Amino acid sequence: MSSLRGKVAIVGAADTRVGKLPEFSATQLCVDAALRALADAGIGKDQVDGLVTCNSMAEPHMYHAEMIAEYLQIFPRYCMTASAGGGTAFAVLQHAASAIVTGVCDTVVVSMADSLRTGLTREQAMVMQSSAGHQQFETPFGPTVPAFYALIAQAHMAAYGTTPEQLAAVAVACRKHAARNPTAQMREPISVDDVLESRLIADPLHLLDCSLVSDGGSAIVLTSADRAGDFPHDPVYLLGVGEGHGHEHISQARSLTTSAAVDAGRRAYDMAGLQAKDIDVAGIYDCFTPVVLVELEDLGFCEKGEAGAFVADGGLDLDGSLPTNTHGGLMSHCHPGNPGSMYHLTECVAQLRRQAGDRQVADAEVALVHAQGGVMSSHCTLILGREV
Repeated sequence: MSSLRGKVAIVGAADTRVGKLPEFSATQLCVDAALRALADAGIGKDQVDGLVTCNSMAEPHMYHAEMIAEYLQIFPRYCMTASAGGGTAFAVLQHAASAIVTGVCDTVVVSMADSLRTGLTREQAMVMQSSAGHQQFETPFGPTVPAFYALIAQAHMAAYGTTPEQLAAVAVACRKHAARNPTAQMREPISVDDVLESRLIADPLHLLDCSLVSDGGSAIVLTSADRAGDFPHDPVYLLGVGEGHGHEHISQARSLTTSAAVDAGRRAYDMAGLQAKDIDVAGIYDCFTPVVLVELEDLGFCEKGEAGAFVADGGLDLDGSLPTNTHGGLMSHCHPGNPGSMYHLTECVAQLRRQAGDRQVADAEVALVHAQGGVMSSHCTLILGREV
């Protein structure tokens, strides 16, 4: 399948401030992100004829995309609210790109935001965390989201001898990158010992094995490759996209150590005509440390069981073989829920534009971003490049 390869480009990308932002509602953050991305693209809102958003947990609306369009006072030909958990940001790009290629619209803004840090009470957050499971086979036993991911960690450790120190190395690598990023929520360096000595959340996951809880928003502007040269920045082309869907509930997963990232990655590589060895920089979804290990293996960057050693040996570092989550990721930059993976995308756009400053990966030409929603349920991989 090659129908989308090189036919659309990201021509605008921007993030809002992140962290604890009580002065902004989730709606205001979504609008702010969209306006920032339009400014980055050098166009006005009246030039937008497509809008994609995801709904907010803190401030939901029945017709979220239409509400954001109303707020912006734009009247798009293409308007969609999507929901695929953390993978939403990447899955919708396939829809938006298809709309552009088929002539439904010309310029699409994808904008996502939420206020998980200040928009939910502690009780609301706990209800959200404890209601994610299967109502018959999981919820009655009381697990929260971290407990589901702890199952994945335990399975990987049992199958491959992965150690808590190797899991912790994921968090340490993300914090190294965040220390170079002035916009990151958490920038203080941490060690493997710091991770292992932090509060136990769900064995073997400690507090620092878990992603942040944040407010924030992020947006991109997408248009056809034919028009990409009309914008102020170097365009970033969509070379490949692929999805993979394995289950909804973790109790129904066919495997705890191999995910549908295998399918998503293969489809994206096939469309792009590339392989894992061709990737210069990556954004890998990192809601919990074991997720990164599974995804690195499933996406072909490591053999099964080898990701722990790969990360512990510095593979994700700026001078490693696969610089990953160079903005700090969900572990250290921010995690406002479903929009979280958008920051992996905007970071890779910055890398390919050569705009990443102190964390710039030298000569980066091709980037891969991958996200998953649910509990390793729905996966989507994007491959981006400076050239078609």
